[in-house]
Amino acid sequence: MVSYINKVVSGSLLLCLFALLSLLTSCDNISESERLIYVKPAAAKRVVLLEDFTGQRCVNCPRATDVIEQLQDSLGDALVAVGIHGGPLGVHATPTVNGLATDLGDEYYNHWHLEFQPVGLVNRHGAVNYGDWATEVMKELAREAPMQLTAAAIYNEHDSIDIDIIATGTDGTTTGKLQLWLLEDSITAIQMMPDGSRNTAYVHNHVLRRAVNGSWGDDFTVNEGKDLNRHYSVKPEDAWRRDQLSVVAFVYNDSGVQQAIKVKVKSEK
Repeated sequence: MVSYINKVVSGSLLLCLFALLSLLTSCDNISESERLIYVKPAAAKRVVLLEDFTGQRCVNCPRATDVIEQLQDSLGDALVAVGIHGGPLGVHATPTVNGLATDLGDEYYNHWHLEFQPVGLVNRHGAVNYGDWATEVMKELAREAPMQLTAAAIYNEHDSIDIDIIATGTDGTTTGKLQLWLLEDSITAIQMMPDGSRNTAYVHNHVLRRAVNGSWGDDFTVNEGKDLNRHYSVKPEDAWRRDQLSVVAFVYNDSGVQQAIKVKVKSEK
């Protein structure tokens, strides 16, 4: 009787073992995509780019600057503003005048077929009068961004700026251009004022100084859940104040600016 029971138990154990082996074998036949549940990345915080086309001979441009300062006070780093000097009211530098207009600023002004100053592009959805900037910025902030941008800008031992950009896709595939600009703050230079006076002690901020990677940037594609890393280096002009420089990076395509970021240039670690 005992021998019979042992045989039954042994047979049951063998059946269990075969069943377990069969289960493990069937798991091996499941594809990797079927075994894992995909978790979509968290939505990225939208940062809005405001391109302020301005000029030192533009009497209403200080009013536009006031609007930008008010928006920055309320929105913080959710708004990246860039002062693009150029166009008919821009002033180019001479040996005796600290002009802030650049050929790059003129190129952008002409490219967008702008006809007056001040005027702005809010995430590159067409020209917007400065009185409507706040409304358009809030509209853009309500939209989800398809990626997250992080950036670092550090001086190296050669007095050049090393820039590292990481783009993390959070929604589908985004294709377009990655653009980097070098900006300078706290520049004291002449500015025509709304009352028609000339202010020689006017302080200009977020002034576009140079494009780091060409006027229109580099080709760019990032996929959801993936990272894309880019490295750049730029040499600032001797006259630019090293402690007042920053880098703006943004991704844009035919649908406008998809994401932006601004970081201060830091000393070498």
